[in-house]
Amino acid sequence: MVGNYPSFLRIALPRSEFMIIEAVCIGWFTAECIVRFIVSKDKCEFVKRPLNIIDLLAITPYYISVLMTIFTGENSQLQRAGVTLRVLRMMRIFWVIKLARHFIGLQTLGLTLKRCYREMVMLLVFVCVAMAIFSALSQLLEHGLNLGKPNEGYSSIPAACWWVIISMTTVGYGDVCPITIPGRILGGICVVSGIVLLALPITFIYHSFVQCYHELKFRSARYGRSLSAEFLN
Repeated sequence: MVGNYPSFLRIALPRSEFMIIEAVCIGWFTAECIVRFIVSKDKCEFVKRPLNIIDLLAITPYYISVLMTIFTGENSQLQRAGVTLRVLRMMRIFWVIKLARHFIGLQTLGLTLKRCYREMVMLLVFVCVAMAIFSALSQLLEHGLNLGKPNEGYSSIPAACWWVIISMTTVGYGDVCPITIPGRILGGICVVSGIVLLALPITFIYHSFVQCYHELKFRSARYGRSLSAEFLN
């Protein structure tokens, strides 16, 4: 990476042209937000909507970074060491979330998470409880009891939590793994428990996802028919 752009992109276009394209896009998004704010009937409700908050988060970092560049200088020591500016530039990834306005799939995902927050919290509690239990047991079997050569991947309970979470989610990177027989037995129990615990709330989330998808699809079709009727009339 050179600057903020990959090297193969910089070969095609110089940095100045990238800055122009970015400025045009930000200008378009800013004008869109201002127009929608002006024509909205309830200004407070407009500000509280999640998609409008995402729009604001996508636009604001650009103007802040421009102001910081003006006040600190492009090549100054403060800007090179400025972690804040780099974080603000990374926040421009919120542009991608703006696609939710135009794709039912992303809208369905957001609505499902909003309706199923209790199930999501329950799933998180299941995972945290299992993580606390299995990480303590694995640290004891692999490092605490000194049954053989201590496994440094389980030197502490927080370090063992990494192994527990990748085992429960059946990812299994293999960077940390048990080497004792009791530890491997515990690992098998951890994997099976993870499959069961993760599957319990998934049914509720799946049904809510299907329901939200049909609702949004029906709403979109009805809105399209109403626009067609107004156009014909």
